[in-house]
Amino acid sequence: MPNMPHWGGGPPPFFPAIGAAVFFLLFLLALAAFLFMARRGGGRPPWARSAPEPPETDAKRTLADRFARGDLTVEEFMERASVLNWTPGTDTTDGDGKNGRNGKR
Repeated sequence: MPNMPHWGGGPPPFFPAIGAAVFFLLFLLALAAFLFMARRGGGRPPWARSAPEPPETDAKRTLADRFARGDLTVEEFMERASVLNWTPGTDTTDGDGKNGRNGKR
């Protein structure tokens, strides 16, 4: 049989070692991806922008600034805050939209 490989027609003797090496490399790749994701702590990917701020936040900030400057009386301030469904002093969010007080509400 001149066309037969010299190992007798079966797979080469090193073939199982190649399969084991590929499996081991894929396993290491999956482990590295898992550790990377676990270390990052989930959440948004680094290239994603943060969620846009709702327009009410800007309105509350403007209202508070105008009251602090003395442009509004207490009655005007409370009336305009009630239009925004806002009771000043009860908002527990920071400026970045996350919960204040270490994430507890």
